[in-house]
Amino acid sequence: MRDPYTVLGVSRAASEKDIKSAYRKLAKKYHPDQNPDDPSAHNKFAEATHAYDLLSNTEKRAQFDRGEIDADGNPRFAGFGNGGFGGGGANRGARPGAGAGGFSAEDILKEFMSGFGGQPRGGGRTSSAGGAQWDPFAGATAGGAGAGARSGKGEDIVVNATISFEDAHKAASVPVRMPSGKVLSVKLPEKVEEGQQIRLKGQGSPSPYGGEPGDALVTVRFEKSKTFRRDGKDIRTDVPVTLYEAVLGAKVRVPTLDGSVELNLPPGVDTSKALRLKGKGLYGDGDLYVNVRVVLPPGGDPDLEALARFMRDQKPYSVRD
Repeated sequence: MRDPYTVLGVSRAASEKDIKSAYRKLAKKYHPDQNPDDPSAHNKFAEATHAYDLLSNTEKRAQFDRGEIDADGNPRFAGFGNGGFGGGGANRGARPGAGAGGFSAEDILKEFMSGFGGQPRGGGRTSSAGGAQWDPFAGATAGGAGAGARSGKGEDIVVNATISFEDAHKAASVPVRMPSGKVLSVKLPEKVEEGQQIRLKGQGSPSPYGGEPGDALVTVRFEKSKTFRRDGKDIRTDVPVTLYEAVLGAKVRVPTLDGSVELNLPPGVDTSKALRLKGKGLYGDGDLYVNVRVVLPPGGDPDLEALARFMRDQKPYSVRD
């Protein structure tokens, strides 16, 4: 750990009020609920909390100032005990992390955490040893003599994964980049939906107290497809055809989420209506609708123009009634 005075940005002569005020500002700025996708903010939050826990404790602050303990609260030399870690210090039995005024880091956080649900993130956990409670802000158990140190779990992180309709349809494995830069192969669940979260155990932020890392929560988003459009359970796609295919009929290949298939285009197809392929929608729950788009030859064609004039003058018909 860095020097706690440096972490909080206060001088060694800072009052208890100054230390409390400095911690409040840092805790608000770097709290995980304010920065769910920023692991560096989670680490700064944990570092500030640890620094405040040390400096708000009158006895520990004095020991640190005298050089008897380091920034982690560990003794700097062997034999240290009287009035210290092994002795009957004045604060024995006090709440871990609480200063002379009785304000722990958790107390400060509770003052402004009502907007996040009323409780600090990662609340106390019941220990298997005598029912003691782990204090995530002090990093140790509280509530009984002889309670041993416990390590807290790291913060969860939220990562967005943009996937294609094809990958979702096949429940494929997709690459997901973590904030650290690491790329993981994530197996999509069956019939995954927009906004659904996939939990990756142990892939979150490391614990500042040496415990298990948090989890990664992968939020699924569908990318905009150039080929398909979703319409509830159905999928829509456009297929370009030539003028003579639309007039005479043809067999054309059509893309589907399962690969391309051959579609029989009837002669004189009505391009104002979509052709339906039953059961070819997303996850097989809906249908695929094919919109036929007639594309004229590029650059124009004299023969086609002559035919068009003939039909206009000799065989006109209405399509906008």
